[in-house]
Amino acid sequence: MAQLALKGLVKRFGHVEAVRGIDLHVAHEEFVVLVGPSGCGKSTILRMIAGLEEASDGEIRIGDRLVNNVAPKDRNVAMVFQNYALYPHKTVYGNMAFALRAQRLPKADVDRRVQQAAAVLGLEELMERKPGELSGGQRQRVAMGRAIVRDPAVFLFDEPLSNLDAELRSRLRGEIKKLHQKLRATVVYVTHDQVEAMTLADRVVVMNHGVIEQVGSPNDLYHSPRTRFVAGFIGSPAMNIIPARLEASGESVQVNFGNGLSLPLPAEQAARYRSLVGK
Repeated sequence: MAQLALKGLVKRFGHVEAVRGIDLHVAHEEFVVLVGPSGCGKSTILRMIAGLEEASDGEIRIGDRLVNNVAPKDRNVAMVFQNYALYPHKTVYGNMAFALRAQRLPKADVDRRVQQAAAVLGLEELMERKPGELSGGQRQRVAMGRAIVRDPAVFLFDEPLSNLDAELRSRLRGEIKKLHQKLRATVVYVTHDQVEAMTLADRVVVMNHGVIEQVGSPNDLYHSPRTRFVAGFIGSPAMNIIPARLEASGESVQVNFGNGLSLPLPAEQAARYRSLVGK
């Protein structure tokens, strides 16, 4: 596994800047989740890391290597897609072994890696089935197995659970977390579901309109949001946001809500915010 670094990463589609100067460092063996509303740029970032989209500007480093101009197959990353992306005519074994066979690895090595991944994911009884004979959860485990056998430097997950029902999503979230703990993998995971983000991540990256609003642990984001967007986005139900202004009266500071309603701040908070009054 390896660390991942994004520096000044930009993606333009014509005159539209979908990703605007992203700086992010993902440590070795860290599980980082990109979360945000649809269209915020999170999946575009993942595709640039994988090499499926070309970066318009900035740097992508995996380990110590700059990979901007490296072909996707040579970046040593493995991506798990939302729609599974399995070959319908191949068996579970064939899907998991495909990339290894393309590398012309010895048959014994291919079989060993596939069987090890199947054991980790509980797929041993399904190896001769084809994707059409599997449930959605089983297909997603096959997609994860196909990524595991490659032993990549970085795992990339693009909303892998969004096509599953709520009960199955919850169960597979637990499996993905256990898998990370077992493999000690470096993971970048994209989702629009904040429950997934808060339960899976070591750190969460909250995105909006192509920029990072805040990066932090789930606890930090929930209890100490740095922007109004994060305060409204994280948490269910969302945080209540009430318009008010600070007003000073002698040594005291009040929060004025209008309509004659105001509340005094405790002395410690009043001293901290007095300098802001009138700005």
